[in-house]
Amino acid sequence: MAHKLLVVDDDKDVTITLSHMLARAGYEVVVAFDGEEALRKVAEENPDVILLDLIMPKLNGFEVLKEIRARYKDRWRPVIIISAQAELETMKKCYDMEADHYLSKPCSIENILQGIRTMISLIPCRKDS
Repeated sequence: MAHKLLVVDDDKDVTITLSHMLARAGYEVVVAFDGEEALRKVAEENPDVILLDLIMPKLNGFEVLKEIRARYKDRWRPVIIISAQAELETMKKCYDMEADHYLSKPCSIENILQGIRTMISLIPCRKDS
């Protein structure tokens, strides 16, 4: 069974392109184009890994990450931030909010895939959430 990924980004071209690349790599991919839709998809689809942009309409990535961590304490849901915001303060804020990995746009599909594989490899090891 393929691992399920949720790709969240308001840039439809980026989201569609990335989802096609991830599907070709063997993942099941679900997409969301804003923060509210992202939270609905987390609840409905129960993804294994969430790829999350920061700058989005309705709810931004910080708000989505905060809600994910507050709502879903039943199991660890890895969140990889993929953002054009490459400032150290932004990265630190994300890690302080319990983001699991941070990639700065533009980034290669190889870096994204490596981040996903790393998160998936850690899922069975997490017993505290």
